[in-house]
Amino acid sequence: MYLTNENEHEYRFGDKGPKYLTKGPNIDMGLVVITPGENHPCHKHVKQEESFLVIEGECAVYVDGIRVLIKQGDYLRCDPGEAHMFCNESEKDFKSVFIKAPYFEIKDSVYIDWEPGQIFNKEE
Repeated sequence: MYLTNENEHEYRFGDKGPKYLTKGPNIDMGLVVITPGENHPCHKHVKQEESFLVIEGECAVYVDGIRVLIKQGDYLRCDPGEAHMFCNESEKDFKSVFIKAPYFEIKDSVYIDWEPGQIFNKEE
């Protein structure tokens, strides 16, 4: 058994960014906060899927270059190889649960040099 409380963990950047509640043995899970006007860079995972359950606010997510607006109560899954970038275009914080599965000891993220407005190349 593993029991924890989110208050026992810290966000990567003070009061924002990701906060892992567990890393392995089967999944990574945590919370992420993206503040108004902030972006999380475009990236994909080679072998992991990454899922998000929105608990506060809304955020534009670009999945393989296509803009999707997610809001409180929405669930989004990005399959392995699907590039995703978060852009908080609202005036409120965005907070979501994230789950990456299956767990890998080595980093599975590949960052992609892409911004909204550019042509998306799936082959990158």
